[in-house]
Amino acid sequence: MNKEKIRNIAIIAHVDHGKTSLVNELLKQGGVFRENQEVLDRVMDSNDLERERGITILAKNAAIHYKDYKFNVIDTPGHADFGGEVERALKMVDGVLLVVDAFEGPMPQTRFVLEKALALNLKVIIVINKIDRPDKRIDEVEDEILELLFDLNANDDQLNSPILYASARLGVASKNKNELGQNMVPLFEEIVSHINPPQGDEEKPLQMLVSNTEHSDFLGKLAVGKIENGKIKVGQTVAITNYFSPEKVQKLRVQQLFCFDGMKKVEVAEAEAGDIVCVAGLGDIMIGDTICDQENITPLEFVKISEPSVEMTFMVNDSPFAGTEGKFVTSRHLRARLYKETVKDLSLKVEDTDKADAFRVRGRGEMHLSILIENMRREGYEFQVSMPKVLFKYDENGRKMEPIDKLVVDVPEDCVGSVMSKMGLRKGELTNMKQQGSRTKLEFLIPSRGLFGYKSELLTDTRGEGIMSSVHYGYDYYKGEIERRNCGALVAHEQGECVGYGLANAQERGTLFVSPGDKVYGGMIVGENPKGNDLVINVCKKKHLTNMRSAAADDALNLIPPKQMSLEKCIEFLNDDELLEVTPKSIRLRKIILDHDKRAITKYREKQNA
Repeated sequence: MNKEKIRNIAIIAHVDHGKTSLVNELLKQGGVFRENQEVLDRVMDSNDLERERGITILAKNAAIHYKDYKFNVIDTPGHADFGGEVERALKMVDGVLLVVDAFEGPMPQTRFVLEKALALNLKVIIVINKIDRPDKRIDEVEDEILELLFDLNANDDQLNSPILYASARLGVASKNKNELGQNMVPLFEEIVSHINPPQGDEEKPLQMLVSNTEHSDFLGKLAVGKIENGKIKVGQTVAITNYFSPEKVQKLRVQQLFCFDGMKKVEVAEAEAGDIVCVAGLGDIMIGDTICDQENITPLEFVKISEPSVEMTFMVNDSPFAGTEGKFVTSRHLRARLYKETVKDLSLKVEDTDKADAFRVRGRGEMHLSILIENMRREGYEFQVSMPKVLFKYDENGRKMEPIDKLVVDVPEDCVGSVMSKMGLRKGELTNMKQQGSRTKLEFLIPSRGLFGYKSELLTDTRGEGIMSSVHYGYDYYKGEIERRNCGALVAHEQGECVGYGLANAQERGTLFVSPGDKVYGGMIVGENPKGNDLVINVCKKKHLTNMRSAAADDALNLIPPKQMSLEKCIEFLNDDELLEVTPKSIRLRKIILDHDKRAITKYREKQNA
C-alpha cells in the first residue's frame, strides 16, 4: 500500500478515560465488523484478566480502513504500572490520540504518557471523551490540557494540537463542544489531515525495529514492528542485530509475513517502509532487536524503558500444604517462568538470590507484580511471595533516596479531613487542592511505600466513593519510617479444618478471613486483630459432647461472614514477617516462622536488639 495513505497512531490516556471503548467504535465504524455481527464491549481487551478487571494490560495492534486510507491503531494500557507497554508502542507510531475524561481532566498517567509522546516529537490529537456526562466541565479541562502542554515544554505545533469532543459510548465525535455529532467521521478526517504519513524510504536498505513479540503455536515467535526503511519479502534472508551489541549478528530467512487488517493478521508476500507488520521465522528474536538488510547492517536505537521501583521475593512453597494444589512447584519451574516473562515484559527484572529456591522480582508497582502472580497461578504454578518493598538509591554522599509518587485523590467534600490525616501519617505532602462541585481533588507527593495498603483504607474512609491514581514522579531523600499497617494478625493455632464453634469464639477477637470447612495450618493467618498485636487463636476447636445438655445447647451459632481477601488485598495486608502462599486453587496468608514459640523468641530478640 502507498505509504502516503498509511497513518500509524497510538491511543494513550489515563486508566478508565475510554481508550478501549474509543478503539471499539473506530473498529465498528471502520467496517471491521459485519453489520449483523455481535461485537463484545471492549473487544480489544482479549485477555481474560483484562476483561475481568476492566483494564488494558497489553498493548495491541489493529488496522482500520477509512476511504482509501489505512490506520494502524495501537491500544495501550492506561495504568502507570504497565507504562513499559506504552513506551514501546510509541516507537511504532507517528502520532497519538490523547484521550481525556470530560470531568476528571488530565490525571497522573495522562502526564506520563504525553511526556513520552512529546519527547519523541509525535503529532497529538486531543480527544475530550465522555462529553455526554451530566457533570462534564469541558472549558476547564481544555485549560488544564493546555497548562499540561506548557508544563511539558511542547513545541508550537504540539501546543496548537486540534481538539475533538467525543462520546465513545455513543460512538460520536465532533469539532464543536456544544454538539454531540453523528459518528466518528470528524475524528477519522482529523487523523488523515493532522497525522503525518510514515517517513521511511522504501528504496533504502531494510531496517525494522522489533517493538513487540507474540507467540503462535504453529509459527513460533512472531516479531511485530514498523518498517523504518526498505522492503521485506517472504523468503528474504535478513540480518538480526541489536543497537547495544552490534557485533552480534544472526542471519535468518523470513518464513511468513503478515499485515494487520481489522483485528486479524493477513498473510502478505511483501511489505514496505511505513507499515506495521508481523514477521515469522526469525528464531528467538527479542524486543529491541533490528531486522536489517544482510548487506547493510545498521541497528536502530530502542527506547529506554523506565526502571522498576518495587520488588518482591518469589520462592518455592514450603508450607504444610505444599505441592497439593499446584502443577509446577519446583524452583526450576519457577525460575524458568520468571525469566521467560522478562523477555516480553521489559519493565520486569528478575535476579537469582543466594538461596536456590528464591528469586528477586522487580517491577513498576504492586499492580504490575500482582498481574504476574495472577497469570502464573492460572497457569498452574504454586509458590510464595514476600511483602513488596521499594527500591532505594544512594546519592554520591551516601544519603538514602526513595521513589516518590504523584498521587491524585478524588473524594467527597466531607471526607477530605480523614484523607489528609492518613496522608500525613504516610509522609504525603499536599501540592494542590481543587473543588469540583461536591467533590474535592487533592494532589500529593508521597513516598511509594506510603501507598502500600492505602487503597482499601481510602475506600473505607470515603464510604466507597474515593478514587485514587498515582504515577512515579522521581526520587527524593528518605522521608523516615512509615507504619506498614495499624492492625495485627489472627494466627491459627494448629492444623485442621475450621469449625463453627471455634470460629464463633474467634470472631470476637477481630475480623476473620476463613469459613467453616476451610483447611488451615499452625502459623497461617486467618484474620486481622484491630488491637495491633498478633494473636494465636484456635479456629479448629470443637464443642465437646457431655451427658448433660446445657440450656443453650441448641442455640444456632451466629457466624459473621468472613472478609473476602482478593490477591491485591492480601498483598496490601502483608507485613515483613509474613508471606503470601499462592496456588491455582487458594491464596493463603502465613507467618514466615510457623512455630509459635520460635516466632515469639525471634520477636523478643529483635526488640532487645532494637
